[in-house]
Amino acid sequence: MGPERTLRTLFVSVRQLKTTMAITKQKKQEITAKIADAVKDAASVVFVHFKGLSVSDTSAMRKTLREGGVGYYVAKKTLIKRVLTENGYTGTLPEMPGEIALVWSKDDATAPARDIYEIGKKHKDSLTIVGGVWEGAFADAVAMNAIATIPPVPVLRGMFVNVINSPIQGLAIVLDQIREKKAA
Repeated sequence: MGPERTLRTLFVSVRQLKTTMAITKQKKQEITAKIADAVKDAASVVFVHFKGLSVSDTSAMRKTLREGGVGYYVAKKTLIKRVLTENGYTGTLPEMPGEIALVWSKDDATAPARDIYEIGKKHKDSLTIVGGVWEGAFADAVAMNAIATIPPVPVLRGMFVNVINSPIQGLAIVLDQIREKKAA
């Protein structure tokens, strides 16, 4: 092994070391501040495991979420866990395998879970809900997936109006049939 080869090997090792070096304390503080700000006033938070999404799919997903008033942020799990445990949520923090992103909304509590659930249908095995925070407590993947299937508020209002209107409509039909019998 000549000196040129040794020098090249050393250069490659230094380059790899730079890419795997830990982030600075200041950068960690910035990240934890951003996470804390995101979850502080959030109506709900969803923990999303993502793997194998292309850059274009990720960009499209972020745009869709942003348009719906939903935030999306990727951070190290240790920093996420630190912020979440400091916020004093009840229950047990769900298992977070692989890369994790936080998805949250300050207005609609079901929107983050519902939006990720819908996007996850298009990207099977690339995007999955692994848990979240619901009403001040940690929730597992099963609970968050159940929340994801709750219809949006306008749809729920429409369903409620239909339920209220149904007996009145039934009464009107019966009265109309009685009127027709008497007229005949």
